[in-house]
Amino acid sequence: MVLNSIDKLLEKYENGETSLKEEQVLKNYFSQDNVAPHLEHYKPMFAYFLGNQQEQYTKALPLKTKKTFNYKWLSVAAVAVIMLGVYFSGLIIGPDECQENLVGTFCEPEDAFNEVSKQLAMISNHFNKGTSAVNYLDEVNKGASTLNYLNEIENSTSIIFKTNQ
Repeated sequence: MVLNSIDKLLEKYENGETSLKEEQVLKNYFSQDNVAPHLEHYKPMFAYFLGNQQEQYTKALPLKTKKTFNYKWLSVAAVAVIMLGVYFSGLIIGPDECQENLVGTFCEPEDAFNEVSKQLAMISNHFNKGTSAVNYLDEVNKGASTLNYLNEIENSTSIIFKTNQ
């Protein structure tokens, strides 16, 4: 009688239909020394479950987080200070005064415009060289779109032959 009920409980356990009390009955049965021979292979599994119930996590968990200094904002503040320094150093000289010894400054606006135009033309030239090297990607995209047609053919043949994907 007891063996039949254990067999039924095992069937329910394998189907995931047991309650906690029924699982405890199974654990108690398999923790005994006298287990039916045809059920011996379940004994290590239930012994493992009983052992796992006894385990406890003893390591202390930190509940407070450490406050860390965010160094990203320090670099942003440094850039802001440098930019303000450059801006205000230009105001101290004055708009009418021109000092030739300052590096990167021009007294005449036409000279500054010509220099900026020359630098922008050089940058544009380098960008154009970079984009010409990447033109082959258009060909890759065309090949990929051709492969999409092959997927459509495969889908239609799977429908014809009624295969599941």
